[in-house]
Amino acid sequence: MKSIWTDTVTLQKRNPLKGDLDADVVIIGAGLAGVLTGYMLKEKGISAVILEGDRIGSGQTCGTTAKITSQHGLIYDRLIRMYGREKAKHYAGFQEWAVREYERMVREHKLDCDFVKCNANLYSCTDEECLRREAKAAEELGIPMVYRRECELPFPVKGVLTCENQARFHPLKFLNEAAAELQIFEKTMVKKVLHDGQGKSRVLSDRGVVTAKKVVFACHFPFVNAPGYYFARMYQSKSYVLALKGAQKLDGYYLGTELLGREPSYGYSFRSEGELLLLGGCGHRTGEAAKDGTGENTGYQGLRDRAKEWWKDSEETVCWSAQDCMTLDSVPYIGRFSAARRDWYVAAGFGKWGMTQSMVSARIISCMIEGMGVPEADIFSPQRRIPAAGLKTFARNQKTAVKKLVSTEDTKRCTHMGCKLSWNPQEDIWECPCHGSCFDRDGNLLDGPAVKPLDKA
Repeated sequence: MKSIWTDTVTLQKRNPLKGDLDADVVIIGAGLAGVLTGYMLKEKGISAVILEGDRIGSGQTCGTTAKITSQHGLIYDRLIRMYGREKAKHYAGFQEWAVREYERMVREHKLDCDFVKCNANLYSCTDEECLRREAKAAEELGIPMVYRRECELPFPVKGVLTCENQARFHPLKFLNEAAAELQIFEKTMVKKVLHDGQGKSRVLSDRGVVTAKKVVFACHFPFVNAPGYYFARMYQSKSYVLALKGAQKLDGYYLGTELLGREPSYGYSFRSEGELLLLGGCGHRTGEAAKDGTGENTGYQGLRDRAKEWWKDSEETVCWSAQDCMTLDSVPYIGRFSAARRDWYVAAGFGKWGMTQSMVSARIISCMIEGMGVPEADIFSPQRRIPAAGLKTFARNQKTAVKKLVSTEDTKRCTHMGCKLSWNPQEDIWECPCHGSCFDRDGNLLDGPAVKPLDKA
């Protein structure tokens, strides 16, 4: 994936794994979640090996808009209604800690990563009441937000909800420095993980086998189907980004709430980076057509139309897309992989908020591996009971999966679970509408949970 982040940093190269190895902890995935987990384990005196199928940060980390914020859309009002005030406060507390922890790491270790403090903003063009409810809920949970009616965006809004003292940064520069002293093997694709039932696991890759006591799945979407059954509890959503030269320079960053948290989601995202403006949005479920509310195809073209409308003299320098794992209740799965695998751990389902959720995952999982209890992490537990609203999402996901699995149409099939693939002409790739795996025109694997390319025949 090419983005403004990949064009502006040279990442330290690591060698592939050469043969078999023993380790205390194996972390699968060298994105932000995997690297931060390894970083925190190292600080606790616990050594870990990180295995990465491509290069560090080559997955969703390089596609992010890199907003470090505890303002996660219209989340807090919903969390209070679903889980109650106490658990919602646990969620909020972890996010606030994550924002401050990034700032601490950058300051104390003098990390060169273009870290800038700024305000995060939610805006609505149609409904100010949703912002007022969110402001009240966030205030109850200890996150002050300011409601106002005017902002710097190039169109009128009903209202804006501002969360002060948030931040933005260059994610790959930060990742490169955080990973400097970690043991990472690149170009090492994990194919399978086997548990011996006696406290050890064998992580099988195309370069060798690593035997370890603990395994952390920080690979965006867990590729092991059972136990855990994450394929039935998540789906992937795709969104698009343009980097614009000559557009407006913003002091803070912004996210629209229109249809946010539903499929499809069309809230536009705005964020300055140097002389560029990042315009994002026009999202849709991976494997389904990108359409707006009128049924017209959008994706990149929808963003280009908005750019011409708002900044007619702007120039597009690069465009890219990113995929986000969406859970049944908009809360990540962070903790023990399953009740049957208590020495496996998972960090997945970050939605649109991978920066803070990666930091939260690293803290929770590193503490668990160390043997410390983290009772406030109950809201993130993969074994939590999902409320009725989340079960409706589960039912929709299963309907989609069954439809694609039983289809008799002669077409390409995903190597993960056999779902019928869809062609995305904007990206020139094959996409799985069930679980989000992606393949290029020639069938090479681009994104999991699949671990094998398509049959060339």
